[in-house]
Amino acid sequence: MEASNKTLLLDENVINAAVANIAQAVISEFSPEKASQLVFIGIHKRGVMFARRLVKAITEKTGTEPHLGTLDITMYRDDIGRRKTLPQIYPTELPFNINDQIIILADDVLQTGRTIRAALDALTDYGRPSLIRLAVLVDRGMREFPIRADYSGKLFQIPREKKIIVKWKELDNEDAVYVSDRVPQAAAEQAPQTENAVKQ
Repeated sequence: MEASNKTLLLDENVINAAVANIAQAVISEFSPEKASQLVFIGIHKRGVMFARRLVKAITEKTGTEPHLGTLDITMYRDDIGRRKTLPQIYPTELPFNINDQIIILADDVLQTGRTIRAALDALTDYGRPSLIRLAVLVDRGMREFPIRADYSGKLFQIPREKKIIVKWKELDNEDAVYVSDRVPQAAAEQAPQTENAVKQ
């Protein structure tokens, strides 16, 4: 059940500009010689859409298409044993060797840092990259772990009682970022689960 009191934070044009800016920042940081080592890994579910957009933007700018992978961090979360039901698990797809590669880890929203901590733990099971950078579309603060984004589209200071909803055309038929009130816990347990609430 999606909140009806949502307020638009980012529209399609702003999202496209943020993706383009982050793609250019990545290109500017790494020399052409290192570009062949770039690997983008999107965290399921909505970080995957973000990673795809970044890969497309970099390919259009450079003519070289970086590797793209997906990562599910469900079993690495620190609250996995505290949940009443197991979240849906998506396939991790890393059809390449990540050893000595430059990883751009992509997620839609950064807040507590717990999702990124889990993602870093998961990546160590697949290899030893030479470098890991973090790219997020929205950084909303609320950090609980000492983790920061290397590239971020927009930074907001949003109260804890609010939630961020990210939508992608591939999943939701629109590109937009909204802020809304959190659904009370009792109501959330009775309502069907949605994919639109950003991970903690």
